[in-house]
Amino acid sequence: MSAPGEVVQAWLRRARSDLELARIALQARSVLPEDACFHAQQCAEKALKALLLQAGDDPPRTHAIDVLLDRLKVRGIPVPESVDSAFTLSEYAVQTRYPGEWEPVTPEEARQAIDQATLVLAWVEERIARGQAS
Repeated sequence: MSAPGEVVQAWLRRARSDLELARIALQARSVLPEDACFHAQQCAEKALKALLLQAGDDPPRTHAIDVLLDRLKVRGIPVPESVDSAFTLSEYAVQTRYPGEWEPVTPEEARQAIDQATLVLAWVEERIARGQAS
């Protein structure tokens, strides 16, 4: 089994990959903005799970960003308001990935989702680099 630090870095690599996919998707003509949002959500989710692992927590199998943020807070990790608002990305994990009765996502909403994911990833990477998981 991998060392804990290697597992954390593996989650961060996945988060970075999802962020890059979100950016590429937003630029591609044939890709729906909803799909860019999905990858933005995945970036934030995986980054927060990396931080939970760094803090010694076993992240739950969930796409709900608010659940992950709450677990960080319970562990005493102060979450800035700008990161805490990432809970809004959760709707892109499942609901918008399939045809249904919801409003289509606009390119501007996708840009905002990518910006939010970028902010979450940067915050997580900074905490992990400083060894401030808990």
